Amino acid sequence: MSLLIVLFAALMIPLAMARFKITAVPTAIAEIIVGIIIGRTGFQFVETTNNLSFLSSLGVIILIFLSGMEIDFSLFKTKTSEEKGTQPLPMAILSFVAILGTSVLLAFVVKFLGIFDNLMLSTILFSTIALGVVIAALKEKELLSKPYGQTLLLIAVLGEIIPLLALSAYAALNGGQSEQIWLILVIFLVAILLLWRFRGIYDFFAKVDKSTTQLDIRLAFFIVFTLVTVAETVGAENILGAFLAGIVMKLLQPSESTQEKLTSVGYGFFIPVFFIMTGAKLELRSLLIQPEAWLMILLLFVCFMVAKAGLFFTMQKSFNRTNALAGACISATTITLVLPTLEVAAHLDQITEVQVGEFTLAAVLCCILAPIFFNKFYQSTEEEEQLTKVTFFGTNVLTIPVAQQLAKGWYDIQMVTDDREHYETFRSAMDHVLFLENREEQTLFDKQIFDADVLVLGYRDDAINYEMAQLAAKYEVPRVIVRLESHDLTDTKYEQLQAKGAELFNTFDVNISLLREMIDSPSTLKMLTDTESGLYEVSVNNRRYTGIPIKSLPFIEAITISRIYRNNEFIAPRGNTVIELGDHLIFTGNKETVKELRHVLSLTN
Repeated sequence: MSLLIVLFAALMIPLAMARFKITAVPTAIAEIIVGIIIGRTGFQFVETTNNLSFLSSLGVIILIFLSGMEIDFSLFKTKTSEEKGTQPLPMAILSFVAILGTSVLLAFVVKFLGIFDNLMLSTILFSTIALGVVIAALKEKELLSKPYGQTLLLIAVLGEIIPLLALSAYAALNGGQSEQIWLILVIFLVAILLLWRFRGIYDFFAKVDKSTTQLDIRLAFFIVFTLVTVAETVGAENILGAFLAGIVMKLLQPSESTQEKLTSVGYGFFIPVFFIMTGAKLELRSLLIQPEAWLMILLLFVCFMVAKAGLFFTMQKSFNRTNALAGACISATTITLVLPTLEVAAHLDQITEVQVGEFTLAAVLCCILAPIFFNKFYQSTEEEEQLTKVTFFGTNVLTIPVAQQLAKGWYDIQMVTDDREHYETFRSAMDHVLFLENREEQTLFDKQIFDADVLVLGYRDDAINYEMAQLAAKYEVPRVIVRLESHDLTDTKYEQLQAKGAELFNTFDVNISLLREMIDSPSTLKMLTDTESGLYEVSVNNRRYTGIPIKSLPFIEAITISRIYRNNEFIAPRGNTVIELGDHLIFTGNKETVKELRHVLSLTN
């Protein structure tokens, strides 16, 4: 009966929150509160059975596994941002060092006040950050790709990795296995082995029909339980194995749909059981009737918030004061790792039941108030509309008309030539025509020719276009469009450039295709050339709109999506087709609607 009540509560909580438009409180916090109401503290409808304990344990394992999958390892590459020369990685490291130092200081304070005397455990608890809550807040405000968001995201990543490693060492030292602490390295070795073993065959998995096999999900759970088993075998905490499993799965680069399915399994069933049972197991009746207990909870809440105060001082060097304060507030969310840490400490008899309740309620308060403070203090900065930068190399009767039309839309156009005669002829036709003395690599690099989103190589000379395409591949230009007029079947230039991701065309094939369309599909051609509405394509870079079905897109009534181009394949979309990051949507719609739509979807977030 208890299991049925918990599952019914897990079903009704999000429905009730949606019905009464409760958006300020995270779902996890609502689940803990409901657990308190139906558990030992409240009406005592739920008892801790073996089944519930098992599901709750699986819930925390999957929660930490999904936390590991949320890490974006590209953020660890040191790169200078355009915003005041900000370097997210060094700033994040400095900020977390400040958090760690403040947490140690607070641990001594709470010990001196007689609140809690375990210095290492206090430091771990105060320094944790709920990565999932931070990601949700940044994604909502479309900050994930900006220096501010990347800095906070890295701080949150460190706020999970470092405390989790410290917790593993703490558990080994206090669990009577201090002489085996070095065996924790075995978990990392197994993780590396799994990554090496499955990286090569994961692409094969992607080609196998998953309608009934769901191979990607089976692999994920195999990795999870392999590393959890290894962790428990060497005397470490199982959540360390789960976290490393999430990292391994992330490095295998699963598709958006795979991540969505894993998230659905976790947050749809196991994780709600864990949060509800966390609240249900708390016995707070005797605690809440004591005034000093409320004071303890308030003091711990202040400690959780103050532990992140160092962020304000480190971040205000590159961001304004209110946004630095907002960053410190959102980093104070701690619930994800606090609850597993308290479970481990209770299992080791390092903390009392009353103290578990006090820390839990303080963490709940942080997760309720911190996002509210973040939304209140954060001030968005005005940005210029980001245009796609297109560089045409070669000015002639083919490239100039195309550039003139594109300049009226969503593109920042630059024309480049090393032909003096063409330069003099066409420079009056376009605003930005650059003349180069030569085509040497250093000259091209100095003039930032490869600093473009799209590079169009439109010379009449195939050899020049081929040479430039090779350099473009070297400098990793996102898109390279190459004109090759040769029809020599023995020429291998086509295959070589296509293997490097270049897009090839020649005017002969284009004219044939155009004439065929005029005969075969005149309406389609009219749609392509219509001035009011037409056929468009946009790449989905905004994570705010990924992981949701097409029918749930807020703008779906204004457009008609005819195809989705994904992983070099065209997909016929349905209402329940889930949008993935990097999808190319091919759709029809009014030009005024399309302008806003392209801005929203293509925004990197």
